Amino acid sequence: MAAPTTTSSDARFRPAGLIAFATGLLTNSGLSEDRAHTVAALLVEADLLGHTTHRLALLPAYLQQISIGGMAVSGEPKIISDRGAAIVWDGGRLPGVWLTSRAVAVACERARAHGLAGVSIRNGHHIGGLAVFLEGPARNGLAVIIASSDPSVKGVAPYGGTAPLITPNPLAAGIPTDGDPILIDISASIATLGLADRLRGAGQKFPAAWAIDAAGNPTDDPAVLTRDPPGTILPVGGIDHGHKGYALGLLVEVLTQVLSGFGRADPPAGWGASVWVQVLDPAMFAGREAFMRQTSWLANACRANPPRPGLDSVRLPGEQGLRRKRAALINGLQLHPGILDALQPWAERFGAGLPHTRLVRIPQTVDRLKGAS
Repeated sequence: MAAPTTTSSDARFRPAGLIAFATGLLTNSGLSEDRAHTVAALLVEADLLGHTTHRLALLPAYLQQISIGGMAVSGEPKIISDRGAAIVWDGGRLPGVWLTSRAVAVACERARAHGLAGVSIRNGHHIGGLAVFLEGPARNGLAVIIASSDPSVKGVAPYGGTAPLITPNPLAAGIPTDGDPILIDISASIATLGLADRLRGAGQKFPAAWAIDAAGNPTDDPAVLTRDPPGTILPVGGIDHGHKGYALGLLVEVLTQVLSGFGRADPPAGWGASVWVQVLDPAMFAGREAFMRQTSWLANACRANPPRPGLDSVRLPGEQGLRRKRAALINGLQLHPGILDALQPWAERFGAGLPHTRLVRIPQTVDRLKGAS
């Protein structure tokens, strides 16, 4: 693959080429090819779904973590407990994207036998975006719930406080219907730390007062998170109703850290993730047909709801992302500016060419989708 001489704002990449490129960088860093491919494919999947921070842009940081020994390249997760439907792994600092993908596969298999299954992972590495793990199980008729936190990182204060204590703590769910699945991917805070970093680096502000400074004053400046003493991102609900996001964040802390027996009460282990994966098989409850009848009715009722002024229709969670993915698979994937620039030193280090671009005229429908994000 040769490096492009120019990259216009309309440049599009074939997803398979990006996956091959990322897989090559990861295998040259020491990961086995199958694990490297899993990580690469799921990072690109996040790009396909239109995620703004937890996608291929993470690859330079992952490669850096491997190079300094922060992310392990070999070994297996250690089984702390396995009681059939309840499993605890120590991730051994292995790539969190691969660990979570494997945990989802195990939980799906166990849920078919037990009705539901949960896998708790402690001491793993960063897992990227949660939404990428949802579509496969949901299209196979299984409901999946995933939550993640990092006991070594603080960025959100408890509601009413001013000092950072917990992470944004994302929570995701994939829900089967008779059409596309509902794909929920939210966090307990108004914004992610990744978005705050990107805005701060670009000299930009939050769209509103999504943070507070160390004195507790609301602000739209993401730079307060890096000051001494630091400010924090506000929980969902903000200054007025942040008790709701705060409560949700505590729930995620319990699911991801407390169940595994390793969390903030222990010495920090470095950038990583604690993960909770739960899969439910509707066939083992009221039955798959009954489940699908209810979820499909609910999905259709949401879409049929009269939209408020300025909107064409009511969308379901994940609908926009799946639409973006279909368009990108046809027209090519447009990467966020700067991603290939950040990866070029790694490509040069390993003697890998950057992926080819496929320059296309971005269709109006894709332009409109992008503007609606």
